[in-house]
Amino acid sequence: MKELIILIRPEKLEDVKSVLDDVNCGGMTLSTAMGCGTQKGVSDEDGAVNEIKGLKTTINLLPKVKVEIVVENKDVEKIIDKIRDTCVTGHVGDGKIFIKDVEDAVRIRTGERGVKAL
Repeated sequence: MKELIILIRPEKLEDVKSVLDDVNCGGMTLSTAMGCGTQKGVSDEDGAVNEIKGLKTTINLLPKVKVEIVVENKDVEKIIDKIRDTCVTGHVGDGKIFIKDVEDAVRIRTGERGVKAL
């Protein structure tokens, strides 16, 4: 099994959900996130200092959505290809997909393990 951590533009969320429905992905976890890559996000042109949860900072982060899924190994490349086709704009900041091995999974309700737990 593999875990895919998919970081995308917020406006692409519904497209990604459709892709995951099409490939019968059993479930997903969504989080809102802020981040930047090599483009270093956006900063206020006037250098204004903003406050996030009481901390003063110069904002250079962009809003993202983090989608986490665990899938069978055989589905990984198909999902990656479909997400890339759906999310690509050709501009910096389209996002990233991280792929991690998952040793095991347990469904709490039934005790099922492995792929059956997905």
